[in-house]
Amino acid sequence: EPQQLELATTSKRKLRRFIVIDEVVDKLYGSKIREYFKENNVQHKILALPTTEETKSMDVVLNILQEVQDFSIDRRTEPIIAIGGGVCLDIVGLAASLYRRRTPYIRVPTTLLSYVDASVGAKNGVNFLQCKNKLGGYTPPVASFLDRSFIQSIPRRHISNGLGEILKMALMKHKGLFDLLKTHGKYLLDTKFQACSGSADHTDAALQTTRIAIETMLEELVPNLWEDDLDRLVDFGHLISPELEMRVLPSLMHGEAVNVDMAFMTYVAHTRGLISTEEKEQILQCMRGLELPVWHSGCSWALIKRALRERLKHSGGQPRMPLPTGLGVAEIFNDTSEEILERAYKLWVRD
Repeated sequence: EPQQLELATTSKRKLRRFIVIDEVVDKLYGSKIREYFKENNVQHKILALPTTEETKSMDVVLNILQEVQDFSIDRRTEPIIAIGGGVCLDIVGLAASLYRRRTPYIRVPTTLLSYVDASVGAKNGVNFLQCKNKLGGYTPPVASFLDRSFIQSIPRRHISNGLGEILKMALMKHKGLFDLLKTHGKYLLDTKFQACSGSADHTDAALQTTRIAIETMLEELVPNLWEDDLDRLVDFGHLISPELEMRVLPSLMHGEAVNVDMAFMTYVAHTRGLISTEEKEQILQCMRGLELPVWHSGCSWALIKRALRERLKHSGGQPRMPLPTGLGVAEIFNDTSEEILERAYKLWVRD
């Protein structure tokens, strides 16, 4: 805002920023980021850390807080900046929420998954006792800065991983987004969501896909930011995947585990008669086109039952199971019998 800009440029006090950056991102962009702060005469401290599911713990949060304390920030005017993937944004969000009860922070997502998922909403957290995001809170950032050019440096598998979360929103809420993924999926993987000239057939597919994914996510999250209502369509793909992801680390990435969950739930929806055979096949075909796994050997019947029991504990005694009732439409169900689940599982494994 003009007033803030004037205050920043005329103030005698030097601007100061504390930045946490994923160490891989630091190797790629660290010199540019340091140059930016130097050019703008900002006193800064950049803390580069390994931020993976395996390191996502309170120990890392406490390490960040020690560094924040040593740098000595003013929590009213000096937001902490997080630059990295979803794990980095989650860890820094929790650290900021704890420091002096609540310090503002800014999210700068650098992966496709964090661009369309972790950048939106209020949640942050770390893993605890081998459970995903068992410790955390709801503290939204003061801003999320979205720059698709970061995505060009991530591996193809990471693009596919992010497409898993985009597909979730397509299946739950937006047939047009599903059609975009079905038509342009390979192109988006090949170009890593960068705008390419001379590709009239794919005009702005990357921009449309990310914008719709974020807008549909916001539609779901904004009225229920603190999750007072436990009936959430955005939980599709997240009933079994937390248990599966932690059990098989590091063989499945988050979006891949989500997709395995969604593939199984597609079979559940079909077994219940909610979607036709053709719709089921269209969904699975789209998943394969996005180079996402539609099955994993670690997703046993015993794991599914355990994950759903865990779900009941944290969702008010109801499974609150989001299922597609067509392409781009869905409902929450509480009456899926174990017999239907087992029948769907056997068909899934057979296929």
